Amino acid sequence: MAQTQINCPNCKSPIMADVQQLFDVAQDPSSKSRLLSGFSNFVQCQVCGYQGALATPIVYHDPEKELLLTFVPAEIGLPHDEQERLLGSLINQVVNNLPAEKRKAYLFTPQAHLTMQGLVEKVLEADGITKEMIQAQQDKLEFLQKLSSTTNEEARLEMLKENENLVDADLFNLLTRLLQTAAATGDQESLNQLEEIQSLLIVNTEIGRQIQQQTDEVQAAVESLQEAGQELTREKLVDLVIEAPNEIRLSALVSLARPGMDYQFFQILSQRIDTADGEEQERLSTLREEILTLTEQIDEQVKQRSDAAQQLLDQILEAEDVTQAIQQNAPAIDEFFVQAVQQSLDEARQSGDLERSAKLSQLEELIRQAMAQPPEIEFLEELLEAEDEAARQELLDSNKDKVTPELFQMISGLMNQVTETNQDPVLVEKIKAINRQVLRYSMQSILQGE
Repeated sequence: MAQTQINCPNCKSPIMADVQQLFDVAQDPSSKSRLLSGFSNFVQCQVCGYQGALATPIVYHDPEKELLLTFVPAEIGLPHDEQERLLGSLINQVVNNLPAEKRKAYLFTPQAHLTMQGLVEKVLEADGITKEMIQAQQDKLEFLQKLSSTTNEEARLEMLKENENLVDADLFNLLTRLLQTAAATGDQESLNQLEEIQSLLIVNTEIGRQIQQQTDEVQAAVESLQEAGQELTREKLVDLVIEAPNEIRLSALVSLARPGMDYQFFQILSQRIDTADGEEQERLSTLREEILTLTEQIDEQVKQRSDAAQQLLDQILEAEDVTQAIQQNAPAIDEFFVQAVQQSLDEARQSGDLERSAKLSQLEELIRQAMAQPPEIEFLEELLEAEDEAARQELLDSNKDKVTPELFQMISGLMNQVTETNQDPVLVEKIKAINRQVLRYSMQSILQGE
């Protein structure tokens, strides 16, 4: 997003700002999160210190939801003819970027909104989010914006005390999304402010301390399994779960090492119980029941995802245009779906169902083509596999040509995915660290004229 010179809304001094008027999800999926974050078109004046949202016309487009929304702030006093000219130009960009077969009737009836809040509510309503949920989210967003507006720690702590009821897991999820947006757009100043707020909340709130403890325990579980390495036997795994200091560590170990917790594992654990006595025997018996419950929960989740993948596969196979069906359901195609395709293909071949086998083979090839990795994806995988920051720095130095806008977009998309699906907190933190390091490297290269 190129910077534009504007006049400060308060003192009228000329300042540079990131101004975005078109949010087209078809061209940039991350534009939706930028719009909803409330930090798009947010300006800061170095002359008078003003901070706030810039009043500017907006067009929002989401072809999947068939949404074309417009908003023109009343305070800018734009004449009706000028409004139509400006919005028409932005809408033409939307239409011209779409293939002819995807240009539907909704594009000719854009929905105008009198307020930015109304536009945002319409976007969220299409996602099944109620007004009550929107208001709760808005209250949390305003709270984070207030915290961002001051650098005084005492003032921030006082705000935190006054708004303690807003600090929950949803607030941390919102903060994570704001961090991702700031990182993806290269807004280093906002990124630094939000990281300060995150640290403040982690240290000074109960839920923050719980999240930090969870992150630490998951990291400890990962490290204990990594230390065992090739020597990780079922006996060693039994030792690790017995020595787990708390339920968080135990849950992390079960999640990470579920394949190893089979009949033989429980047989070894049962033998330990038989040879123990008194309170230790009772503790180990309770531990066995807890592990059985956790493994059953994991297996049920896997079953649900496998069943959903099979249902999706059946729907796609029944579609008139398999290629189009694949494109429409691309976000749902994961390892479970690929496994369902392979299993169904094996069954079709074994039963001699040539028609189904041919369709599944076509589907398998389409998936293979879609999953062909561009250089940025392969480079991102290398960064994820790097042991530490120094190793990543070496990769960056030797792959300067791969530090592209596409790489930033992929990292941002990956952060959104792992956050929204509540994946391993250690992985989330690692991706955040990679994003910060790549952003820092890119900025240094620009300053050095490379």
